[in-house]
Amino acid sequence: MRVFVTRKIPELGLNLLRKEFELEINPHNRVLTKEEIMRGLKGKDGLLCLLTDPIDKDVISSEPRLKMIANYAVGYDNVDIKAATERGIPVSNTPGVLTDTTAEMAWALLFSVARHMVEGDKFTRSGRFKGWAPMLMLGQDVSNKTLGIVGVGRIGTAFALKSKGFNMKVLYVDSRVNETLENELGAQKVDLPLLLKESDFISLHVPLNRATHHMISEKELKMMKKNAVLINTSRGPVVDERALVKALKNKWIFGAGFDVYEHEPDISEELKKLQNVVLQPHSASATFETRTNMAIMAAENMIAGLKGKIPPNCVNTEVFKGKL
Repeated sequence: MRVFVTRKIPELGLNLLRKEFELEINPHNRVLTKEEIMRGLKGKDGLLCLLTDPIDKDVISSEPRLKMIANYAVGYDNVDIKAATERGIPVSNTPGVLTDTTAEMAWALLFSVARHMVEGDKFTRSGRFKGWAPMLMLGQDVSNKTLGIVGVGRIGTAFALKSKGFNMKVLYVDSRVNETLENELGAQKVDLPLLLKESDFISLHVPLNRATHHMISEKELKMMKKNAVLINTSRGPVVDERALVKALKNKWIFGAGFDVYEHEPDISEELKKLQNVVLQPHSASATFETRTNMAIMAAENMIAGLKGKIPPNCVNTEVFKGKL
């Protein structure tokens, strides 16, 4: 069997695949176009793709031999699950393995914004630092503040638990009660407007769907405190980027820290010019350990799927009903 890999991933994952299949790996260190993916998929049984790859109905239907799609990410909104399921093609993701890593990035962004870390680094390197000054780079304390978390799945829960040492009041928005957070942190489940009004720091950890698209827009940003910090490591379109620029420019909130963007990889030029936002290149899972574990997990999913077994992290197990 043959597998197309849309971009080079860590070798441990690729080596697992090489033992079982013939591989073709995209030689370019860039995101492929939809047409390039379709060409690479020609004559292949498996597709190992990235969150940045548009795997829509056209791509899925372009190759009759396609039997398995392994997405190298925890999210899978880039894949048309309905189209894959209709064709009986299992789709897998890589959950759990990047939980703590992404939660750590959210905290890194929170501190970076609260304490002007990026701005301060640039200031110091440029030679403008002339000594201690009482009003220089005044930021926000984190300890004893109110932390609001929108979405408390694996990553949101891990993020919240890491607040323990800062003695924070924790509010959360979710469709279900999170007993872990309520028991360990005394966290309170509230509605979104109350969380926005009460929180000093707000971190987004929701999947992208119709309900969460532009969940944070002008109306929501105006509800936040003047000293509020907004963090997004979930999906870019959860936040209306135009409204965010307006909020930061007009100082409706203190600042923001983002790892994902509405029209990724394009980022608003206005947003990039602002000093009260810290921008990262969608790198929340970018540690040696995590990216390697993701590669191994994606490979194991691919191997299972192409051998007719249910992949360990299959997101559409209904394709196996009546088959096994």
